[in-house]
Amino acid sequence: MKISPSKLNTFLIFNLPSAFLCGVRVKSIDYSHCFVSVKHRWINQNPFKSMYFAVQAMAAELSTGALVMLQIQKSGKNISMLVARNKSEFTKKAKGRIVFSCHDGERVENAIKQTIETGQGQTFWMTSIGIDETGQQVSVMEFEWTVKVK
Repeated sequence: MKISPSKLNTFLIFNLPSAFLCGVRVKSIDYSHCFVSVKHRWINQNPFKSMYFAVQAMAAELSTGALVMLQIQKSGKNISMLVARNKSEFTKKAKGRIVFSCHDGERVENAIKQTIETGQGQTFWMTSIGIDETGQQVSVMEFEWTVKVK
């Protein structure tokens, strides 16, 4: 499958249905950036009438993981990927449409080249920043990914 926003969103239906039901959608992706959007709605809110942290985490993780998938596809190798750790910081209530952006494609590309060259697993951190409709940051999520040639 050639990775594109529409193919990734279809992938969500069958492989991450909770993300799909909560409204998480890939808006754009290339080898260096990925943008994922989610709108605050009844189904994804917390008791405080803002977006539940786990929904933000799903969108943020997808913005990083989609870049990993794209770079793995580009390499043409059979490479496993897994989140080892994550960190989150919430700076404002998430209301309205939140766009998570990750710009770490080069970091992924370097890690995949390294694992192919050495045969050793590689770990690297990726950052996704959530911005609301007013341009204010609502959260920053970091994910430590591991990749290894199978």
